[in-house]
Amino acid sequence: MSCRLRLLVLAVFLLPVLGAASLPATPNTDDPALEARLNHLAEDLRCVVCQNESLAESRASLALDLREEIREMMRAGLTDDAVVESLVARYGDFVLYRPPVKPLTYVLWGGPLAFLLIGIALALATLHRRRTLRPQADVSPEALREAARLLRSDHSRHPGSPIASGTASRLSHQEER
Repeated sequence: MSCRLRLLVLAVFLLPVLGAASLPATPNTDDPALEARLNHLAEDLRCVVCQNESLAESRASLALDLREEIREMMRAGLTDDAVVESLVARYGDFVLYRPPVKPLTYVLWGGPLAFLLIGIALALATLHRRRTLRPQADVSPEALREAARLLRSDHSRHPGSPIASGTASRLSHQEER
């Protein structure tokens, strides 16, 4: 089978799958107010599987189950705060996108500031060290003559080398001064 024919067969079989994946999620309830409340609450909750997506965005099976569980809690009459407390009791503050500031979360809230301050301190220390560096002592004339001699000998072995010839002429020029 040719490559083009294989691609055509693959495309024919994948089109229905790709089309279904791009459909928007449909509400699982007939109550639009409950669904709006669920979506608002799920935006502030983190998917415990995906970790970088909200519960509303995630398509993980656990996220789907959690959303259904939240629907059931809301149908049972629990308030948003009671639902959040229930999830925090089960998964901890990790399930919240904005966890409360308390001793357990000080590192979470203060970590970015600490890293910023450490970066500024390192940058200032580096700048201070660069300003206080003493220039190296001048090279002795004997060392310059030896370097020029080595470069000339290298140039005689490799006559077309622009680096060796340019450096040797500069060193010879410095030698003459």
